[in-house]
Amino acid sequence: MRALLERMTRFLDGGEASHNVVPPAGFTATLTLFTAGAMGFLAVFALALSLATDRLANRWASELARTATVRISAPLGQVEAQTQAALRVLETTPGVASARAFDLEEQKALLAPWFGPDLPIETLPIPQLIEVLEDEEGYDAEGLSLRLRAEAPGAVLDDHTRWRRPLVKAAERLRMLGLISIALITAATGAMITLAANSALAANAQIIGVLRLVGARDIFIARAFVRRFTIRAFVGAAIGTLFATTAIAFLPRTDAAGGFLTGLGFQGFHWLYPMLVPVLSSLVAYSATRYSALRVLKGLT
Repeated sequence: MRALLERMTRFLDGGEASHNVVPPAGFTATLTLFTAGAMGFLAVFALALSLATDRLANRWASELARTATVRISAPLGQVEAQTQAALRVLETTPGVASARAFDLEEQKALLAPWFGPDLPIETLPIPQLIEVLEDEEGYDAEGLSLRLRAEAPGAVLDDHTRWRRPLVKAAERLRMLGLISIALITAATGAMITLAANSALAANAQIIGVLRLVGARDIFIARAFVRRFTIRAFVGAAIGTLFATTAIAFLPRTDAAGGFLTGLGFQGFHWLYPMLVPVLSSLVAYSATRYSALRVLKGLT
């Protein structure tokens, strides 16, 4: 660890002579800072999107996996009898933790967003709903469905599988999209820094020639460019990360407004993840500039 820290210190210092090889300001400096800052800003949001969709997929899977609904569609005179028969079946089914029938007020609340609060539900042939919660062991859905139909012909078991799978799949694909976005942002950062490094090397071709005449080795010249661009990329990405993290911190919370977009952000130790963005940006800049410098210097021989 100590050797690594000493190596990093030497890399960041590099001596006064190496600092003067690359101009401290100019078009390439501005381009590198802006590119790293913009990419760091976008990377933080892509990371927040990926983590938010991961939480969303886990929540959908956990909330829907342990619940089921029994829907009883029968003539008005038979609804109560079939409801009681279904409840008796559910109470004696291994794997079912609890089961309860919704009352009229609860069913009216479920329909209110579509039909309004004044829906006369007691006069309409609305199916009776029974909420089923399973325990950790779970139950045999196919066997329970057959038992329910035998005791209550109008009962239909819905274990939410057809709803859960598409939702979880959509969330997983959105999470993958966030990871792909981070990869593309990283690649774009490397490409832009490579172009900026090539431009800086070409603009300083005469200075490089003079340095060679006085005995400077190519590795010394390359390290000077690599050091300068790495520091610029780190500073730019740190600024972009700071702005993005601040913007995410001021987004509405899920408990205040509800919905997926208001839950976009970091939770717990995930707030430490944006700190990796400047480090990743500097590593990309180091690799891209080192490759460009060695390739261009070899061509100038």
